[in-house]
Amino acid sequence: MPDYPQLIMKSGRERSLLGGHPWLFSGAVAKTTGRPGAGDIVLACSAAGEPLALGFYHPRADIAFRMLTREVSARVDGDFWQRRFREAAALRERIVPAGDEACRLINAEGDGIPGLVVDRYGDYLVMIVGTAGVERRREEIVAALAAVSNPRGILERSEGPARRLEGLEDRRETAWGEEPPPAIPIREGGLSFEVDILAGQKTGFFLDQRDNRRQVEELSRGLTVLNCFSYTGAFSVSAVRGGARRVVSVDSSEAANEAARRHLMVNGFDAAAHPVIRSDVFRYLRNTEELFDFIILDPPAFAKNRRDVARAARGYKDINLQSFRRLAPGGILATFSCSNAVDEALFEKIVLGAARDAGRDLRLLRRFAAAPDHPTCLAHVEGRYLKGLLVSVLT
Repeated sequence: MPDYPQLIMKSGRERSLLGGHPWLFSGAVAKTTGRPGAGDIVLACSAAGEPLALGFYHPRADIAFRMLTREVSARVDGDFWQRRFREAAALRERIVPAGDEACRLINAEGDGIPGLVVDRYGDYLVMIVGTAGVERRREEIVAALAAVSNPRGILERSEGPARRLEGLEDRRETAWGEEPPPAIPIREGGLSFEVDILAGQKTGFFLDQRDNRRQVEELSRGLTVLNCFSYTGAFSVSAVRGGARRVVSVDSSEAANEAARRHLMVNGFDAAAHPVIRSDVFRYLRNTEELFDFIILDPPAFAKNRRDVARAARGYKDINLQSFRRLAPGGILATFSCSNAVDEALFEKIVLGAARDAGRDLRLLRRFAAAPDHPTCLAHVEGRYLKGLLVSVLT
């Protein structure tokens, strides 16, 4: 059995770990042995000394322990990472639709590697490192990932506040193999897109919305559709293929709008018949007089952390309120939040409050979540960042 330092929990604090949650917060830690540092692997033990799990340790972070495995005798080395990657790849073979050329290959805790996200776009991978534990083993992990996936190149885009909480600086570089081209062509559900993995939002494309795009397509026949925060137009293209009479896409980025127009054209649709408008979405909704049968709201995260929740709630309330006012009688709204700090219950409360202020009564048609190539531990509600509601307005 490898001789890892031990993390000893306070009495009774092992319940969350035993219940399937992959984290231990600093308040649950009684002591450690061996003076482990940030990113070291430790053996988490109950107050009685029972070994429970191996995971990454951080002495200065709120999340002191992130579980890797319950196999307490495991050796975390190159072979360990290769096994994890093979398991993840085998799962995607079963759940990603045949013909789709992009997917989430590693989803952090959901695939047993806390702090690592990997997306596949054709022959290239995009990697995000978010914890000191993965950072400490970066070269070993990259080598294992390359051996299992055999990509042409691996781009790292490790950026954002999560790294700073772990004491890490941002990094963007080619980690292995060839530098990716400016645009990577992919197919999703028979549609064609070009993805900028070097500079696009997230890793270049909102892979988590795959199944939700198909739902939008199925509902769009004969409708007028407004796609807010449309980015490169994936929801718009899906709605047009679904038979929408008219799709209006609104985003503040002209570069994203140019990509949206291009995606309409490469998929054989008339971009002139489905206008793409550069505008602030809040301003557009307040100023337009057009009513729509179907509105899609997929904004960026309004809350980056819990300190932002109150401000974010006001933003979500306003954008949903204005959307309800622009819905035709009997209209449908697909509304999303990707803010981790805004949980499902709060988001539903915000949308309900917006409908009440707009004088609308709602029917819930379904709840949205990320596509299944973004798995999460069932007890790890923090991992379910994407949530959404599909509602129709009662006339």
